[in-house]
Parts: sequence; structure tokens; C-alpha cells
Amino acid sequence: MVGQSGVGEIRIKPDRLHAFTVAICRADGSSAEEAKLVADQLVLANLFGHDSHGVGMMPSYIQNTTTGRCIRNHHATIVKDNGAVIVIDGGAGYGQVIAKEAMDIGIERATKHGVCVVGLTNSHHIGRIGHWAEQCARAGLVSTHWVNVHGHKSLVAPFAGAEARFTTNPYCTAIPRKGHEPIVLDFATSQVAMGKVRVANNKKVEMESGLLIDAEGRPTVDPAVMYNSPYGAILPFGLHKGGGLAVICDLLAGALTGGRTHSPRTIKKDGHDIINNMLSVIIDPETMGGTEFFEDEVETFFKWVKSARPQPGVEEVLMPGEPERARRQDREKNGIPIDTTTWQQLLDVARKVRVNDTEIPHVTST
Repeated sequence: MVGQSGVGEIRIKPDRLHAFTVAICRADGSSAEEAKLVADQLVLANLFGHDSHGVGMMPSYIQNTTTGRCIRNHHATIVKDNGAVIVIDGGAGYGQVIAKEAMDIGIERATKHGVCVVGLTNSHHIGRIGHWAEQCARAGLVSTHWVNVHGHKSLVAPFAGAEARFTTNPYCTAIPRKGHEPIVLDFATSQVAMGKVRVANNKKVEMESGLLIDAEGRPTVDPAVMYNSPYGAILPFGLHKGGGLAVICDLLAGALTGGRTHSPRTIKKDGHDIINNMLSVIIDPETMGGTEFFEDEVETFFKWVKSARPQPGVEEVLMPGEPERARRQDREKNGIPIDTTTWQQLLDVARKVRVNDTEIPHVTST
């Protein structure tokens, strides 16, 4: 983002922000376990610097639980079971619960069969996809994930298109490393996640050029074009490459799993649903080249890539996942920055669900 923010910023200690998020979910009717899982994922997204998928999502979540678009205390259900290939229905339950349970099942099946293909359908927003890949990596498994979104209005233009036709359709792969944090590649196939546009709009700052187009298909740096009719669109990353991968994500996550693609059949006029489908392939390295071989090759290749001489002005070559972990260290020490517009939205939603004022952390860390 560029320019000076038109609003202020505060910093919240991670544990306080976690407790606040739990309190909102509990007051809204979520079980203690559900509230913890939601807070765990959202706050971790903030710690990693992915504020687009952090606690700023809570107003949308509570809006959807209130209207029945997100079902509290719901659990994943296996609807097709072919051993190593399963389809799971989320029933519009909290994605932080549904996706965890889906990955739990997928991990168990991959450990048993060597591989598991999981089609997760009809889940409420599953948040940062890297979270689920990291869950697989902790079990020593490689995983790759394709995700689509439907239920709300289109956000992203296809390559060379002047109007939106799908959403930010993320892709993710995680590679476990013995004794180390995994290599995690996790990105939206759009130039920028919609949540980052929301953050920029809340901060009242312009975005970088090359990310957005207005309703006429012309380049713009104004995030408000995504919120005010006639709507603009986010561009796909990498020109035809990102645009093509976005199409594949929708078809694999939506059509192949039976979860449905983003189309006029699934778009809701009021635009508040956030339904995710995800195709996940989870692999046990032992059943391929062998775990010992895999771990040795991963470390050899990791060190080889890292040994590259950095370009001028660059401190070191980073592998996927390393920038996020660096941000986490900083934010655990110095607090999580939240713009005052987002903070006020959180306060408003907390009072909406009648969180006691004594549970709202008014005093923030600096």
C-alpha cells in the first residue's frame, strides 16, 4: 500500500487479541473449542502479517452467524468415502472447525494409504490456507490445496477481462522439514487478497498501481471501487499465468469436488455468503521416494537455494514461509498493528453480541 493512512493505528498484544476474539465468539454462541479454533487461526494470520485473514474478519463472521450463513458449532461430515478419496461436507460451519476436521481425516487416511485426496465442500470461510497445509506438515506430510469461493459477488477479472468473474481463489503447498519449520507457499491467484483491499479501504490509503481496475476496466489505485457501485475488479497476478491458475482453482475446488464453481448459480445478490470449497492432496513421502531420501533432498535443495548471492539491497534470499515467520517474531514482541477503523468495527461487533465491557481490551500495547 502507498500513501499516508487517513486513520490511526493501535497495537494489541497477541494474547489479549486472542482472548478478545474468543470472548466475541463465545458471546455469539460458539462452544469454547470452536471459539478457540477461530481465534487461533485469525490471530496467527495477523501474527504472520496476513491481516486480510486476521481478526478483521470477525464482523463478517458474526454477520453471517446472525443470518444463518455461518452455522455455529457444526462439524465436518464425510459424504463420500472411497478410502484414499473422500468428500467432506462442511454444512456452512465455521471453516476454522470444518477445515481442521477435514485435514485430521485426510492426515489419518494419508498415513494409512500413503495418499489422501480430500474434497472439502460447502464450508464457511476457511481463512488462511497455509494454516491447513501447516497442519499436514506437522504430521510429516506433503500437501497441496486448491480453493475457490462462492456466495458473494465476483471480485477478480479474468486475464484481459474488464469485469470480475471469480474470486481470489488461493493456492497452497507445504513441504515439511525435519526439525525445522516447513516451506509454505500460500497465495491468492489475484494480485492482492480482497482482505488487503478491505484493510486499505479501512485505512483510507491508496493501493499500489497494477492491482485494481475500475468499472470501466481502467487502472485505479482507489480501494473504494470494490465497495461502491459500479464495482471495479482485482486483477489476476502474473497476467495470463495467474488468471489461468485462478480458473483451475475454481474448477478443481468447485467442479471436481461437487462443491460448485463461482457463477450466477451460486452468487448471492446481497453478497454476504463466504463459502469455500477446497481440493487437497495429502502425500506421505515414505510411499514415494522414501522419507529419509525426501528429507535429505529437501535440506540439500533448501541450502542450495539459500546460498544464492542476494541482489543489491537485499539482505538474504528467503524461502516461502520465512517472511511470515519474521513478521511473527516482530509482532509477538511489539504487538499486532490494527488500524482504528478495523478496531472500531471489532468493538462494535463485540457490543452487538453483548461482550461485557470488562472483557474488551481498551488499553493496548505499544
